[in-house]
Amino acid sequence: MADDTLLEFYEAIERASEDMLQAARDGDWDRVVKLEGACAVLISQLKHAASGRELDAQEARTKSKIMRRILQNDAQIRNLAEPWLEDLDRLLAGSPKSVH
Repeated sequence: MADDTLLEFYEAIERASEDMLQAARDGDWDRVVKLEGACAVLISQLKHAASGRELDAQEARTKSKIMRRILQNDAQIRNLAEPWLEDLDRLLAGSPKSVH
């Protein structure tokens, strides 16, 4: 397996994180969850593909840049999700414990 393929996994994860961010901006949390599942599959595939592989210095720098962008997207998604999660916490705290 070529190391380019490893970078392609990182790029695919970045694209998925960008799609998740857009869905979060749109308030489409169902889509965020679906894309999060797709990211998990890509990450699992990347872990398998990366086993025993090392990137050269340039590829490692490219990976680092991609990872920073993914982390920035994730931080923005979390910022968008926090008010929604706080609302959910308040709703659940005020609702009866039994479910009919």
